[in-house]
Amino acid sequence: MARYLVTARPNEERLDRLLELLRKRAFEPLRPFGQSLTYSLTNARIREDGFALWEEEDYCTPPLAQEREAVLDEYFEDLTVTPVGLGKGWEKIKKLPRLFPELVD
Repeated sequence: MARYLVTARPNEERLDRLLELLRKRAFEPLRPFGQSLTYSLTNARIREDGFALWEEEDYCTPPLAQEREAVLDEYFEDLTVTPVGLGKGWEKIKKLPRLFPELVD
């Protein structure tokens, strides 16, 4: 399994819908990536330039191919991935504000 730090520009017009789907945990049933994607998007961060960041595990070549087709391309643009070690992506972005502060437990 590979880990990536994902950077993507959210589609502002669709963020409310994405928030609603995350609240409902609608992506969790998607196999094999639903639980991981739900966790990652729930905990995503946002930079001052408006780009969202999160750490994601993946098994695909190219990276995140299934996730992009099923979910990510609907809600994000300009998606890039950078390989990272487990937890290193989260460590790098932990001080940034959350993309969805409404989802904090």
